[in-house]
Amino acid sequence: MMKQTFFLLFAGFLSLLSFSQSPVDSQMIKKIVNAFQEDFNEGSFKNAEGYTSTGWIHINPLGGIDKGRDNVLKVVRSVHQGFLKGVTMKIESMNIRFITPDVAVADVIHKIDNYTTPDGIQHNNERHIKTYIIVKEKGKWLLTQDNNTIIQPFQ
Repeated sequence: MMKQTFFLLFAGFLSLLSFSQSPVDSQMIKKIVNAFQEDFNEGSFKNAEGYTSTGWIHINPLGGIDKGRDNVLKVVRSVHQGFLKGVTMKIESMNIRFITPDVAVADVIHKIDNYTTPDGIQHNNERHIKTYIIVKEKGKWLLTQDNNTIIQPFQ
């Protein structure tokens, strides 16, 4: 009985180890989120190929969905040279969860500068919650999907 108990405890410990992530993995996820924010703030997304997958899917806060890195970059670069030109965002908080050893989700609240959409609607003092899905492909963490939602203030 003692051997069985020891074996079960040891096996449970090993299974916990296999799903834990190293601090290096967490830092890589933070680095990708920060790189996205830097590219957003700069506007050209010039570094995106280094931290996004070729199948990147981007869901913007107005409900638009763009698929594939080349298409996403075409759209976000256009928007950031248009009505979002000069608009910046700043990380307020970040929560990272590892779903599997090769999949992480980062829920990030960003404070964003004021802007006006092409339909004339002004967006002032907004906070956005952005969900980043980041996967490890061939040993490298890459952003594969992001979903941006405007946090509605309490009425």
